[in-house]
Amino acid sequence: MTSYTICRPATAPVVLFDSPHSGRFYPADFDTRAKGADLRRGEDAYLDELVGDATAYGACVLLATYPRCYIDLNRQDDDLDVELLSEPWPWPANPSDKTRKGLGLIRRFVTPGVEVNARLLAGAEVRARIDNIYRPYHAALAALRDEIHRSRGVVWHINWHSMKSVGNAMTPDGDGAARPDFVVGDLDGRSASPAFTALIVDTLRGMGFTVQVNNPYKGGTIVKQYGDPAAGYHTVQVEMKRSLYLDEATVTKVDRFGGFKQRLMAFSQRTCDAARHGI
Repeated sequence: MTSYTICRPATAPVVLFDSPHSGRFYPADFDTRAKGADLRRGEDAYLDELVGDATAYGACVLLATYPRCYIDLNRQDDDLDVELLSEPWPWPANPSDKTRKGLGLIRRFVTPGVEVNARLLAGAEVRARIDNIYRPYHAALAALRDEIHRSRGVVWHINWHSMKSVGNAMTPDGDGAARPDFVVGDLDGRSASPAFTALIVDTLRGMGFTVQVNNPYKGGTIVKQYGDPAAGYHTVQVEMKRSLYLDEATVTKVDRFGGFKQRLMAFSQRTCDAARHGI
């Protein structure tokens, strides 16, 4: 099973989308304590379906295959909790605050108190996940980014995510914090031009959504690694509230899923048109 799917437009792409957390292929070697909907709450469930059809307007879309409870593609590859391993880790490990909260490269918890792994992992297992899933995804993302940059001289990249409607003890805004419909993160202006961030925010607000910028999410590893506006690489993280299209308890689509997708397609069309004609 490849670690990603690339959906290409019929013509040369003008915008790059990626979704690193919507994968839902759980391999046979994944031994987990979490089951059913508890496990799937770790996914950006169905986000691939929501944004994949943006190819119709000129977006190239990169979608993860494997779930982030197996390996998180939006972490540094050394952001590892070595206590999850059954043996010493022979490579450098630099655990971040995400790992300390149980949300590192290899997750300890799906949600507070719900453990991911049913056993300690061998170092070779983690190394295989990095080499066969993590690195190919990032290589594909870098290649698509460079392809668009060569063609157009600039890259407009949205890194898509979903978020719980209410924060918990593992999230930066804390337990019980209510969220807006969307959170747009550009590392306080360091990962993208103000014009690109404004396009996203103004378009979403113009469609009637509530939007916050860089609060509580400023952008993760992918935004930090791929955003370089001085060189023409503009990357923005977009988090959408799951209750807009899901029953969060059961992780199933609700009746308004189709209508919400159409609104996202209108957003994608506006973004691609702006990129095509100069943001």
